[in-house]
Amino acid sequence: MALHAKPLQLNTADAGFEAAFAARLHWSADTDAAIEQRVADILADVQQRGDAAVLEYTQRFDGLQAADMKALEITQGQLQAALDSLPAVQREALQAAAARVRQYHEAQKKASGESWSYRDEDGTLLGQKVTPLDRVGIYVPGGKAAYPSSVLMNAIPAHVAGVQEIIMVVPTPQGVRNPLVLAAACVAGVSRAFTVGGAQAVGALAYGTATIPKVDKITGPGNAYVASAKKRVFGTVGIDMIAGPSEILVLADGSTPADWVAMDLFSQAEHDELAQSILLCPDAAYIAEVQAAIDRLLPTMPRREIIAKSLNDRGALILTRNMEEACAISNRIAPEHLEVSSRDPHRWEPLLRHAGAIFLGAFTSESLGDYCAGPNHVLPTSGTARFSSPLGVYDFQKRSSLIEVSEAGAQSLGRIAAELAYGEGLQAHARAAELRLNPVPPMREPK
Repeated sequence: MALHAKPLQLNTADAGFEAAFAARLHWSADTDAAIEQRVADILADVQQRGDAAVLEYTQRFDGLQAADMKALEITQGQLQAALDSLPAVQREALQAAAARVRQYHEAQKKASGESWSYRDEDGTLLGQKVTPLDRVGIYVPGGKAAYPSSVLMNAIPAHVAGVQEIIMVVPTPQGVRNPLVLAAACVAGVSRAFTVGGAQAVGALAYGTATIPKVDKITGPGNAYVASAKKRVFGTVGIDMIAGPSEILVLADGSTPADWVAMDLFSQAEHDELAQSILLCPDAAYIAEVQAAIDRLLPTMPRREIIAKSLNDRGALILTRNMEEACAISNRIAPEHLEVSSRDPHRWEPLLRHAGAIFLGAFTSESLGDYCAGPNHVLPTSGTARFSSPLGVYDFQKRSSLIEVSEAGAQSLGRIAAELAYGEGLQAHARAAELRLNPVPPMREPK
């Protein structure tokens, strides 16, 4: 039986568009109750028994028989050996991608990551001190596929931010280590790496064990167990985001070859069956060309079953009245990846307000952003681009306010603060401010 991929075709002019559009966008982030309970049990066990629990779950879930936790740590020598073992063309591609990612995040740090301060008229100093986190954990998926690009995108901005220790965890089912993932860790500056995955890895990073150090923040994607664990440990540590299925939205004016757009839709659909690929276009004939390209190209794809399932269940080809309407619908979706596949993409970019990353022009395929363009590929999903941003240097920094009130400044600020504190019924707050008003008692010499 031939395999077919028929994304839902919608027309914004149709009376039933809104209901059909909402149904196609719907995705529930609710986690299965059984997964939630299992994750809670694993985290509690790791918190109580530490290394012993991590070792037990790694043997049970990954089939990795290890005598002790030492066997689960990947040494720096092994990371370097993995890099050295790569074919030259693969090693050079990895290093070139890492250099571009580092260059972009260095620019990001200069733009927004420096401490600053100023003094006002009475000599009071106000400012902000920007400091890196001390230690972070990055989770790298390692089940169905290996993701060296995720290593680069998580570790490099942390390194650029000035984080001193970067701890990587990656599951290695049956003990199989991917040399490209290990090589990426070497290139990106990972401090320590462990062959541990799942909820137990998140728990180990959040609570610390005798072997795996406690971190300040955990970043990186994972399966439902990892996502549930990250939600549960938030507050004990920071997290980047809870990622949903991958998404791509293509705004097309019909000027790009239909095969290119079809393959771009495939590029997200091949991630998993829940991924979403949507085309918005005002040209009905072009939409038909894209569907024909999908029919022609699908049989050539190794992951065609996953692509077909994704496009059939969650994909859409939407005919809009014009490009302006397409931009407005895009803002409602707030996609993870947004391609503006247009002859004049800069005409439409000012209209686009919500997206994780915006790819301008026919030559800017989303896949370039995934691997080597430079900006981070860890992006907000499921409409959270309305209020969230890509992973970046700022995620690995924290900001402390700087306040140094001069004696003159205390006279004016003290009266303001006291008045407001009395209004709130907080007398100690008010008196603390009033004690610093003139006449000021002489300051004692420190011992």
